[in-house]
Amino acid sequence: MNLTIIGTGYVGLTTGTCFAEVGHHVTCVDNNPEKIETLLAGRIPIYEPGLEDLVKKNVAAGRLKFTTSTEEGVRDSEVVFIAVPTPPQADGSVDLSFIEKVAREIAECVTPEHGYRVIVDKSTVPVKTGEKVQQTVRRYAPKGVEFGVVSNPEFLREGCAVDDLLNPDRIVIGSNDERALAVMHRVYEPFVAPVLVTDINSAELIKHAANSFLALKISYINAVSAICEASGADVEKVAEGIGTDKRIGRQFLNAGLGYGGSCFPKDVKAFIAISESLGTPFGLLKEVERINGEQLDRFLGKIREKLWVLREKKIALWGLAFKQNTDDVRESVALKLAKRMIDEGATLVAWDPEAIETAKRFGNLGDALTFGEDMLSCLDGADALVIATEWPQFANVDLTEIKKRLRTPLVFDGRNLLDPESARAAEIEYHSVGRPGVLAE
Repeated sequence: MNLTIIGTGYVGLTTGTCFAEVGHHVTCVDNNPEKIETLLAGRIPIYEPGLEDLVKKNVAAGRLKFTTSTEEGVRDSEVVFIAVPTPPQADGSVDLSFIEKVAREIAECVTPEHGYRVIVDKSTVPVKTGEKVQQTVRRYAPKGVEFGVVSNPEFLREGCAVDDLLNPDRIVIGSNDERALAVMHRVYEPFVAPVLVTDINSAELIKHAANSFLALKISYINAVSAICEASGADVEKVAEGIGTDKRIGRQFLNAGLGYGGSCFPKDVKAFIAISESLGTPFGLLKEVERINGEQLDRFLGKIREKLWVLREKKIALWGLAFKQNTDDVRESVALKLAKRMIDEGATLVAWDPEAIETAKRFGNLGDALTFGEDMLSCLDGADALVIATEWPQFANVDLTEIKKRLRTPLVFDGRNLLDPESARAAEIEYHSVGRPGVLAE
């Protein structure tokens, strides 16, 4: 099929590339000429494992192309996916101006001669957005244009997005138009996964409800971690004990610094705003947000307790991205922690395998945050090491090297990557989340 993706961010670029990989012909549209030039040159503007090779492969095969022209994208496509940003506003509600703008552009590009078109919301949008998209296209399109509107939420995880798209655990298609649903079944025919067909409002709610529930699991185990610390219990053992219950599951029960990134904080706030706009306040999600914020406060309190005064202390920071296997620093808890320590006068030297450049561009910390040549050089002469992102190379580090390079062998592990007994054997004072500390002799 001929498909168009409008927006080449994490969702749009990965979705378009994976559609091309299964055999569709895909045009990716973006209004940023520099980004399109980068893609046409065979480079991708984000770090996502496996994505760059797939882009090059499918461009070479003629199944994937890039343009700044919405008209070019819409002209020959049976299905047009909208994958533009939906940033949060000050009150937590979603800014839908990009969606509205693209809907108008699509409407102005289609004609009755083009035949039936399916317009798909791939971006995460509030319930009833599909109705607004339909009204907008109807208002601005020429008379006689036939089209259907679909909600097709994405469930990809940054860092493993290619696999999530090529091997999805479910596909959700929401529309009140049977003709549009039939077209979408053709789009997803190459994929092996359960397909859930719903009305458009239910599909739009699924994404916010799913992400908010996962955020709830993270905040739940973080609340439990506080109880573990107060009682001397081990949150890892507690999580294992409850996670082996098949009704609960072990995923998203990892205590740490809390959730971040471009999805969970935004989607929780949006779901709170959506529920309030519908007259059904969702107090539980406000508690999820509160717990998530307090987790960072508690961890910073541990650092203060041991270092006493952060001013003029040199601290090595491992991790800048909001999670492993990505260079994305949006709503990164690691950067929030860095800012708090810098504001208290600490000197930070940081390292991350992929996110240093994005932290420089988007971290908003200016020259206050410096960067080591590698993960070990950050440690030299530092008063402590703080681990803030769960990169596997941090978990596999030689602990004797940490002990040798630090001025004082003090480690604060915000992701529970290291083994406390191994830290004890290496004579490191070790503090993590929800587990008993290892004190210096």
